[in-house]
Amino acid sequence: MAGLYIHIPFCKTRCLYCDFFSTTQFERIDSYVDKLIEEIHLRKNSTHQAIQTIYIGGGTPSLLKPTHIERILEAIGIEHMDEITMEINPGDANKTYLQALYQAGIQRLSIGIQSFQDELLKTIGRRHNAQQAIQTIHSAQEVGFKNISIDLIYALPTQTMEQWKADVEMAVQLGIQHISSYGLIYEEGTPLTHLLEQGAIEPIDEDMENEMYDYLCERLQQAGFEHYEVSNFALPGYKAIHNSNYWNGTPYIGIGAGAHSYYKRIADDDTQYIRSSNPDDLDAYMACNLQQDTWREEEILTPIDRYNEYIMLALRTNQGISLDHIAQQLNLIGQSHHYPHTRNQIQKYIDNHLLQTHNNRIIATQKGLHILNQIIEALMMD
Repeated sequence: MAGLYIHIPFCKTRCLYCDFFSTTQFERIDSYVDKLIEEIHLRKNSTHQAIQTIYIGGGTPSLLKPTHIERILEAIGIEHMDEITMEINPGDANKTYLQALYQAGIQRLSIGIQSFQDELLKTIGRRHNAQQAIQTIHSAQEVGFKNISIDLIYALPTQTMEQWKADVEMAVQLGIQHISSYGLIYEEGTPLTHLLEQGAIEPIDEDMENEMYDYLCERLQQAGFEHYEVSNFALPGYKAIHNSNYWNGTPYIGIGAGAHSYYKRIADDDTQYIRSSNPDDLDAYMACNLQQDTWREEEILTPIDRYNEYIMLALRTNQGISLDHIAQQLNLIGQSHHYPHTRNQIQKYIDNHLLQTHNNRIIATQKGLHILNQIIEALMMD
């Protein structure tokens, strides 16, 4: 199986914390969709595996008309899909629009709520308000969507623990099936980081951020959600299939400006693992001759790259890493002598209650999740 990601880079305004590629050139939406469809026809079968998941992300995909979405899905062909997800912004999606998406074949919504507190939404430059967020969820449920995910952000400037608890509780009470939640990151070059550097805002301290994360994990697990990835929680049967495939190494094709892909290629009886990226500039992407192979940047992953990606991605999930798999991979790349050192590092983290064994696999403890990036970096190879 394989996945297909469609990137829609258009936004009405740029959120203050966002460093993703986006543009406000709405007059180019029609021609951009034409280009997407051209790329879909050329590349959708390039993994030589059946496409089983589709994810339309952005940017703000809900700026597209339903007819645009229909054309995109028709170009792909959606008869045997396991999951078709589309990101929407609460300020763009009324009930009529949601009904059209449902009829077009969208099965799952990912709604960029971020917070149910109006003052916090203003702080981070979101266009919608709390009431619009709640109404969008209700409208989606009323038109028939039974698989709804929302995004929530914690550690926002001025955010209190009481506000965060209220946001988490609202999410639980709204009857949604999936929650993705991230601590705010001050990305270089964003307006929010500029305000931080000017002293106009102050970050939440690390202890408060960890407390917010721990509360999120505890409350959602009480409500029946499985904490299946460091930032993702799902009711039984509602894990994000497309995103899970990223974490388990399933091939995917990224369509559109700024999209990334991962796939295998057989060359002279040698299997190459490729990461490629499309131009992250709208003019450059629109000018590409898609019939040529030179318009995408490609990177052939080394065996060590693949080993490090396994550590980085698998440890983020509740499946963790397998010591047997690590030993096999190290042997394949001629680094079997490195295994005792890796095993000793893992044992040190187990002794410090940062990692634990579960069903013969190594997973992070709640305490370990607080410093997961440090643990991953220590276990990766140079």
